Amino acid sequence: MGSIALMVIAIAFAVLVVFLVIVLIKASKIMEEANRTVKVVTSDVDLLLHQADNLMTKANVLLEDVNGKVATIDPLFTAVADLSESISEVNGSTRRLVSKMNRPNTARTATSAVLAAKTAKKFFVKKSPVKTADKKVSKDVNTKVEIKETKPEV
Repeated sequence: MGSIALMVIAIAFAVLVVFLVIVLIKASKIMEEANRTVKVVTSDVDLLLHQADNLMTKANVLLEDVNGKVATIDPLFTAVADLSESISEVNGSTRRLVSKMNRPNTARTATSAVLAAKTAKKFFVKKSPVKTADKKVSKDVNTKVEIKETKPEV
């Protein structure tokens, strides 16, 4: 009986060794595959880092270009702001002039109307070129505008 038990233990130990050898071979293959994967990932990461570096360089160049163009455009925005302010002032002046002209029974109303008409005439005068022998001469095409002062009825 003792030798049978010894035989069973030896066979079990041999089977255990065979299974351990199979497991170790599979583990070795898995480790080799893991090493290959790490090498591939490392090379891919290196490539991605190089591309990311190039992308950052190009982004910095683009940002510098945009900053330069924005600096060039800044005076335009300042000019637009100044123009807006000037238009607001003209609008306010026009409102004040209109309110002055709407006041009844003042001598200034007629004077303001005459002044406004003369100013408007300066802006709306059309000039047509008339050719002479050697020179162009501008000729006033507008007809004479008469402004009559009227007294408001009381």
